[in-house]
Amino acid sequence: MQYDGIIIKGIGGFYYVEAANQIFECKAKGIFRKEKITPVAGDKVTISVQETGYNSIEAIAPRKNVLARPPVANIDKLFVVSSTCEPNPNTLIIDRLTVIAEHNKIEPIVVFTKTDLKPCDELLEIYRLAGIKAYAFSSQDGSGADEIKAEIAGCTSAFTGNTGVGKSTLLNFIDPEQNRETGEISSKLGRGRHTTRHVELYKIGDGYVADTPGFSSLDFESGEIILKDDLQYCFKEFDEYIGTCKFTSCAHVNDKGCSIIKAVENGEISESRHLSYKTLYNEVKDIKEWQL
Repeated sequence: MQYDGIIIKGIGGFYYVEAANQIFECKAKGIFRKEKITPVAGDKVTISVQETGYNSIEAIAPRKNVLARPPVANIDKLFVVSSTCEPNPNTLIIDRLTVIAEHNKIEPIVVFTKTDLKPCDELLEIYRLAGIKAYAFSSQDGSGADEIKAEIAGCTSAFTGNTGVGKSTLLNFIDPEQNRETGEISSKLGRGRHTTRHVELYKIGDGYVADTPGFSSLDFESGEIILKDDLQYCFKEFDEYIGTCKFTSCAHVNDKGCSIIKAVENGEISESRHLSYKTLYNEVKDIKEWQL
């Protein structure tokens, strides 16, 4: 019998597929190896369920996106979590993650935690001005949790952020049944502390959240290199100005006649975001396409 489902996790050559309200242990057919395709968590698949022998993955649907490290496919939203203090927010780290999300056709959403200790109005304005959804969350009263839970509905999402920013506390408010330990994420599939690097999806309502330690270190050095000419398109607030600069070769860094720099001066683009763009541009400006 065949079912359509989603890979929840893959480990040791076995893949666990949620389909027909069950989880099936499957092996991938040999044709995927020949085609150099490795199934990953988040893949939408068709499986064949056998009464005896191994269940098998028969087909993998076209992917919306796929990340190499951590290996996960079809992520719809990446929640970039930052605390307002302890540790202090770093807009460059936040922007690096929103850029990687945009590059992979993933919607970035920024969440600021510990707002009961320090307000985040200015930080929220930076990202809302950029056209990025941004939310404030307080663990004191749970404010903001309902809005974030609504964003998860019907999507496959991932949460990223430095240690100590309160990702697990936030997720406990969104889904108390999981009862995650502070600083950790556990799942319905029975895993507690992170002891491996594999990705696992767990369900919240009708959505999924990727449980993986890999997102905490997602950066340009993890296989997500973005060429300098593509970087500008990863800042959505630049869109209306691209192509309107005085020179077609404008890098939007310190060029004369740059429409984006003028927009920054006019307060239409956040100075903080443009500073991050310049930093990231200087990181990748010497990388050539043939080097990737």
